Amino acid sequence: MKLLYAALFALLSINLAGTDPIMQFAELIGKGNIHELAKSFAPTIDITLADATNTYSKAQAELVLTQFFTQNKPLSSKMLHKVNSGNNFEFGVVIINTDKGIYRASFTLKNTNGSMQLIELRVETEKVK
Repeated sequence: MKLLYAALFALLSINLAGTDPIMQFAELIGKGNIHELAKSFAPTIDITLADATNTYSKAQAELVLTQFFTQNKPLSSKMLHKVNSGNNFEFGVVIINTDKGIYRASFTLKNTNGSMQLIELRVETEKVK
């Protein structure tokens, strides 16, 4: 009987973890898994790296972010803040500890035809320690 409860709890935990897009995106960003993250990019995405802001196509954004995370390998990450502002937009902030320093990544998701798409990503040096 305990085994049955453990299995049900595990399934429920997996299901609940899969329902929070903010946490899913935060995990991918925190691991630097840009290839998987790019599957959910909007057709164009606003990216800020350091002080440079630009709008990129999906393919361009994947290249730019892959290059950044290759040069700054993530070691760990921590979800700092998340906001669900209704059904259309969600916002998250992740602190990423890399081999070159600590960064703050903030991102905005937009609900487009029932799926959450990444429309904006800002990666800045973390100023507070």
